Amino acid sequence: MSSTPAWLADGWPHIWLPYAQMQTVQQPLPVVGAQGSMLKLADGRELVDGIASWWSMCHGYQHPHIVKAITKQAESLSHVMFGGLAHEPAYTLAARLCKTVGMGMERAFFCESGSVSVEVALKIALQYWRNKGETKRTKFISFNHGYHGDTIGAMSVSAKSHFNAAYDSLTLRNYSLEIPQDEYSFAEFSDTIAAIRGQTAALIIEPLVQAAGGFRMYSADILSEIRRVCREHDILFIADEIATGFSRTGSMFACQEAAIEPDIICLGKALTGGHMPLSATLASAKVFDAFLSDDADKALMHGPTFMAHPIACAAANASLDIFEREPRLAEVESLEIALWEGLHAFKDTPTVVDVRVKGAIGVIEFTEGFLTSTTVRAIQEASIAHGAWLRPFDNVLYLMPPLNIREHELATLLTATNAILSLHH
Repeated sequence: MSSTPAWLADGWPHIWLPYAQMQTVQQPLPVVGAQGSMLKLADGRELVDGIASWWSMCHGYQHPHIVKAITKQAESLSHVMFGGLAHEPAYTLAARLCKTVGMGMERAFFCESGSVSVEVALKIALQYWRNKGETKRTKFISFNHGYHGDTIGAMSVSAKSHFNAAYDSLTLRNYSLEIPQDEYSFAEFSDTIAAIRGQTAALIIEPLVQAAGGFRMYSADILSEIRRVCREHDILFIADEIATGFSRTGSMFACQEAAIEPDIICLGKALTGGHMPLSATLASAKVFDAFLSDDADKALMHGPTFMAHPIACAAANASLDIFEREPRLAEVESLEIALWEGLHAFKDTPTVVDVRVKGAIGVIEFTEGFLTSTTVRAIQEASIAHGAWLRPFDNVLYLMPPLNIREHELATLLTATNAILSLHH
């Protein structure tokens, strides 16, 4: 009997996969179950998920507390529009999120995906200045190698790459700068900000780690100084914590390590422990107050159909419970040590440019051009053969497993990584 499920064969002629050339892409692995850090395939094999389903499964799959919360909520209220109606999971989550995030955040606007939370942040920043009578502030500052999502506004503040090259005619023109690294580049950065402040609504940045741009890392001191320059020149500061939030970098939120207070924060991915689609755009009182008026046109005009989905909010509340009850930050600290111990030896591999670790993120950067379609396929086949699920891209192979991955599961990921590097030594 074939181990290929009927649904895969029946659906293959009709499905359209993400980030894939459908003419040449291999059929994906059929997953029939998951638990903790493990994926169960249709043929009975199990793989350790080394990338936590695009960095979202912070507590692992099927965490019983989150599953219970989802089930309970589905039995009482699965969905209701958020316009003119209210429900407890969203209001409870808004209060808890603002308290957990801190950093001056006082209002939470819920949406369905990280990209949309960025869209909302950009709309808020643009309208903030419009409401204050500064209508020329229509541009945004972003950074080279940054990535903020696949919708049009999010692409417009992301670096040019294969993610958005085909849609260049759709994207808006903004300012893209290099993240300053030293006294000289900061002086140049500050001068640039001063020159364009009158046209700029906000600066958007991924704090400490530029994830999809190649997992480039920079220090908390640099982040703090960028925030200071924005404050000096009265430019709103948007922190995109979609990938970095919820303990991934070693602090509950990356901005906390730099001891800064953004004006707006975008959250997603691990917000629900990865169990449901939900994102949030959080704003300070200063930002929110600019929308309060007797003039209806000064209201924020955005409202997704499934905004503040009750089941997703219940999952997010359950995830916050887990962060309060289980030692995630301590686990990340141990994981950071284990990742460095397991990966640093690969620095001497001829095809490796750099090895870097931050919190629960381990990265091997290869020489430019090393990761071709052929080598990527070989890497994935080797990782699967060693019981691991890894998905390299651009010029990096990275590990971003669930935060509570067990020691023997991490050992499997490191063994697979060693086997991958041995292929090309």
